[in-house]
Amino acid sequence: MRTPVSDPLRVGPYRIVGRLGSGGMGWVYLGRSPAGREVAVKVVRPELAAEREFRARFAREVAAARAVSGAYTAPVVDADPDAELPWLATLYVPGPPLSEAVSGDGPLAEAQVRSLGAGLVEALQAIHSAGVVHRDLKPANVLLAADGPRVIDFGISRVDGVPGLTRHGVVMGTPPFMSPEQMRGQPVGPPSDVFSLGGVLTYALTGRPPFGGGDQVSYRIVHGTPDLTGVPDTLRGTVSHCLARRPEERPELAVLLRALLGEEPPTAVWPPETVARSITRRAGDLADRRRRAPGTSLSVPSCLRLHAQALLDAGLTDAMVSEAVARGGR
Repeated sequence: MRTPVSDPLRVGPYRIVGRLGSGGMGWVYLGRSPAGREVAVKVVRPELAAEREFRARFAREVAAARAVSGAYTAPVVDADPDAELPWLATLYVPGPPLSEAVSGDGPLAEAQVRSLGAGLVEALQAIHSAGVVHRDLKPANVLLAADGPRVIDFGISRVDGVPGLTRHGVVMGTPPFMSPEQMRGQPVGPPSDVFSLGGVLTYALTGRPPFGGGDQVSYRIVHGTPDLTGVPDTLRGTVSHCLARRPEERPELAVLLRALLGEEPPTAVWPPETVARSITRRAGDLADRRRRAPGTSLSVPSCLRLHAQALLDAGLTDAMVSEAVARGGR
């Protein structure tokens, strides 16, 4: 049994407006800077903060997230991995994760997926240029903002020049979006993220991952053939190329970007109508919070918790974290 922990009034310089979500790794809060900027603040649980190895892993997450800057990532604005309870603040993105958008409203149209994919390719270009391999690209870690996707959560990323804590043979990631080399516990590089991107694009187009789920998904990823039923013929070759079993056979990101955009890049297809409604709803929720006086209830509308869920998912795949996500209700 864990001892209940009260929500803080402040984390670092950020006034806490409400709790967005909680999970095995810790809590995510909606915070506000002195100037009024909304941020998502992830705070580690006390029992994990007491573990030296976990602190080192959290510091690696901060290092990875800070190293990356790009139009299609959620930037880190502040962090203190050495605090009594380590924390990380990222710019709040008022948009749903791809997982929620597809499960709630169905697959996206081809033109929208091309725009989505191009944004994700540019995000990976920024991530890889910083010497980082994400290693957990999946629908829950892709937020859909008004001006394009955002890749979040660097909890199990590998950073060039930073000693790793993952040993050879240890599997880390999220089936069914892991690459074959991840499934085998082998070292991974940028092509692993390209494979995961192929899975994300398949999910966006069909509503399901290319290798399915269940107990046999690991075997199918390593030895099987992806099911691309429902992927348009005009994109099937591109997606299949990403899902090549051998890393060296997967496309370079620049080649992939050209394949997604074609000769005439898609226009006026983003955001999808259902995503636009979700963004408007979230913006309204934030506006309501701004109008309320300080010290009011810390409950946050459930639709805001979806961002936090995406932030927490990667932490929950960590071998050190075994507790399932606890979705808080109103």
